[in-house]
Amino acid sequence: MPTNKIWKLKTPSLPPHASGWGAGPTPSQLARETGLTSLQAQLLINRGISDAESVHSFIHPQLANMADPMMMKGMNEALTTVLKSIENREKVTIYGDYDADGLTATALLFNFFSSIDVPVSCYIPNRLKEGYGLNRKAIEKIARCGTGLMITVDCGISNREEISFARSLSMKVVVTDHHQVPKGFQANCPVINPHQGTCPFPFKDLAGVGLAFFLTVAVRACLRERGRFESKPEPDLKEYLDLVALGTVADRVPLLGQNRILVKSGLDILASTRWPGINAMKAVANIGASEVTADVLAFRLAPRLNAPGRMGDPEIGLKLLTTADPRKARGFALEVNTMNNHRQNVEKDILGQIEGLIKTTEGFKDLKALFFAGEDWHKGVLGIVASRLVDKYHRPSLVSTIQDGTAVGSGRSIDSFNLYSAMDHLSHLFERFGGHAHAAGFSLKTKKIDRLKKEFEALANDTLDDEDLVPALEVDAEIALNDISHKMIREIKALSPFGEGNPEPLFCARSLNVLGSRIVGDQHLKLRVRQEGKTFEAIGFGLAEKYPLNGETINMVFSPELNHWKGCDRIELRVIDLKKIN
Repeated sequence: MPTNKIWKLKTPSLPPHASGWGAGPTPSQLARETGLTSLQAQLLINRGISDAESVHSFIHPQLANMADPMMMKGMNEALTTVLKSIENREKVTIYGDYDADGLTATALLFNFFSSIDVPVSCYIPNRLKEGYGLNRKAIEKIARCGTGLMITVDCGISNREEISFARSLSMKVVVTDHHQVPKGFQANCPVINPHQGTCPFPFKDLAGVGLAFFLTVAVRACLRERGRFESKPEPDLKEYLDLVALGTVADRVPLLGQNRILVKSGLDILASTRWPGINAMKAVANIGASEVTADVLAFRLAPRLNAPGRMGDPEIGLKLLTTADPRKARGFALEVNTMNNHRQNVEKDILGQIEGLIKTTEGFKDLKALFFAGEDWHKGVLGIVASRLVDKYHRPSLVSTIQDGTAVGSGRSIDSFNLYSAMDHLSHLFERFGGHAHAAGFSLKTKKIDRLKKEFEALANDTLDDEDLVPALEVDAEIALNDISHKMIREIKALSPFGEGNPEPLFCARSLNVLGSRIVGDQHLKLRVRQEGKTFEAIGFGLAEKYPLNGETINMVFSPELNHWKGCDRIELRVIDLKKIN
């Protein structure tokens, strides 16, 4: 531990053979039916997309193919409530979550209601002081400000008592939340959540910002029918899709179906966004218009937007997304960037402490689940720390901070271990918990920590086989370096955006000669590799431990990319993993 990755090859070779692929179409057959190249056809078959209709929907994700918002259970009741508040000129407060999904959803509804002259305000709880979801003090504050309607985004599904309290203060409540619905849930207000039983909405994996967008679509349609825009400009909801794309990618929901439509369209808008805050973030992160991809959102913009909430001041992130002043936006973006740098340092410190604990933990290599707790660890980075542990050790991991007799923490998991189900099974130990199959938050009394460690490990032992604990790289095909070209990369790019549910294609090449290797930036590996006279530069981020490799022969898993430098597009291989050939 950590273990070497297993490479799982989906395609023996390119071009693919006509047989050996079960009952479905061969790549050549699918290519002929759809007009795709054989490579594209094989990549889609690898992702379970193997009929002409599915291929067309995937290749051409269009806003015209968005599902009808009215199919969402609870949408009609939510609309009735929202429209009545608008007609009565009641103040609306958007109650959001502090992460990127919650912030973009909050900003979307705030900007939309502002554009149609609805009095609107926002409330984002402080992660460190208030925790996740609704709380009574916040509700009291919101009520005192004269709010008539509170709309939750990315939270609320677990807050029945708090919702009842808000209603006792004469506030109406509408919940929009994409998290799993708790057992025994009974709505005491209009609820928009596709996970509700009997909800006919055809797509269940929307992010919180996606649900907020569908609500705005429905509200605008109703207002249009009522003549609201006969004398006033009608909001162009396409201008909000960049917020939707950013929040959706940040929340790591599958980029398929409705999400693919929203993100694909949003990425087009992001290149020339109308929002000063997004432009300022792009500038601070040195992101050019041509560089906006799902990867850029996930690894360069989302961490910055998440940083304020993690470090305790989510209002900065919200101000960044809602200000109309470019100068203020620049200041907020710089502040967010500073917070992100601080977050990275705090995260590194906690990981260092955990690695120290690991060295002194007897039988650590035999554990199938990890649990670590520390005094006064920063609550805001615990989820990231848990993710780092999963990445390194490929075990479900819980990380918590101990304060005043309570352990508050976050967990992350692997595909073969449903973390939410596990916590539900262990619910007798928790004060609170919630989340998804891969990510969850929790709190418990410190006196129950030892029991949680024992029962969490026992549950993992019952659930996981040894094979589950070995990370696997899904490799799309084995190719030769001579197969790599600008044309090939363009064919791959046509299948973007890549992310959850549609992973970036990975390839394997064998028996490569390493002509040179060096370490760059302390932790990255730079290579020059050759095969049968073809030579490419390659870089492996975070793979410095593989150095030196000069003169070695290796097998390599990689993704081919175009590196834009001084006006030229040069092919470079981004190394995911490599193995020496003995």
